[in-house]
Amino acid sequence: MANECCFRTLDLDRPWLLEQYRSRGGYDALARVLGDPMDPAAIIDELKTSGLRGRGGAGFPTGVKWSFIRRDEPGDKYIVCNSDEGEPGTFKDRDILRYNPHALIEGMIIAGYVVGANVGYNYIRGEFWEPYERFEGALEEARAAGLLGKDILGSGFDFDIHSHLGAGAYICGEETALLESIEGKKGQPRFKPPFPAMFGLYGRPTLINNTESLASVPEILRRGGEWFRDLGVKNSGGTKLFSVSGNVNRPGNFEVSMGIPFRELLEMAGGVKDGRRLKGVIPGGSSSPVVPGDLMMELNMDYDSIAGAGSMLGSGAVIVMDDSNCMVRVLERMAYFYHEESCGQCTPCREGTGWLYRVVHRIERGEGRPEDLDLLDDVAARIQGRTICALGDAAALPVAGMLRHFREEFEYHIDHKRCMVGAR
Repeated sequence: MANECCFRTLDLDRPWLLEQYRSRGGYDALARVLGDPMDPAAIIDELKTSGLRGRGGAGFPTGVKWSFIRRDEPGDKYIVCNSDEGEPGTFKDRDILRYNPHALIEGMIIAGYVVGANVGYNYIRGEFWEPYERFEGALEEARAAGLLGKDILGSGFDFDIHSHLGAGAYICGEETALLESIEGKKGQPRFKPPFPAMFGLYGRPTLINNTESLASVPEILRRGGEWFRDLGVKNSGGTKLFSVSGNVNRPGNFEVSMGIPFRELLEMAGGVKDGRRLKGVIPGGSSSPVVPGDLMMELNMDYDSIAGAGSMLGSGAVIVMDDSNCMVRVLERMAYFYHEESCGQCTPCREGTGWLYRVVHRIERGEGRPEDLDLLDDVAARIQGRTICALGDAAALPVAGMLRHFREEFEYHIDHKRCMVGAR
């Protein structure tokens, strides 16, 4: 437990500093792990008990993922943190880097100990200059305090972390494209198998996790897996950072228990802006299908509830849209993004994303044809499940969602050559 008197001298305006983090119990979990060396299998079991699932979007159980790497396999192994955060609507990981970087560092060190790795890389989106500087400063603090580098805390365990800046390519958020980028190659996804746990960075076993996932590990080990699990609901343990943006009065990041009613999360964000009617919500970043506002108000923010409504919790990027939004224009912007960000490696994605954008674009311009809606459905169906990575699905799913729930707006655009919003 932190000494309460130390708060009188702490720089409370700079929570990213090492002294601040240690006053809250920071690095206590690492000291316990290395002091009387814990069995790596016990740490993995604790993560499995916690119910922590990948916070980057896929939602894969973290403890299971850690168990894929054989600690006793000879040769180098690596820990890679995915701080690329390119999903439109997502802005949580950059705040972890800005305000709580030591939690990520501690989580990466513990991950290295568990899988037998001595080197970690944090792949940071190139535009995140302030988060990058904060993280680099935290690395320097940790090294100076003997918490990073050679013989950490006198345990004989060596582990160091290096930052790697990306160049703003959305595709590098895909874990194998990220590995290619670190290696100095063009950022394109690899065929799988083999998976990174067997053949990852530089051909060696590699554990890749999202920023929020790794930053959650120290507190789980300090307080116990059951404590974390019970903060959430079945199949969605713990707390989660939700990035709420769009037509709300108070956009921002909110750390709440998994399973919280969406209605409560919306209230935390100040409600719908200007008291307008809630029209639709994208609950997990732009790649997740839209959910109509009335339905969303009845849902809870956990994996199963959102999946049951035909969408995905994803990265937790909640985009709120009121009745002033034209859904055709919204889809046009999203389709353009995926068209521009496709790496071009797979023909269905390279050609299909272009078709999706051009068809939605001409509908928005008042040049659409009745058959265009069936064409959109057909092109989206031909992309899904036919690409090396998930970017193709990310482009197709929003199209399917919009046409399923707001088809009448697209039909109105085609029939009247103008937008339905404001026309009645």
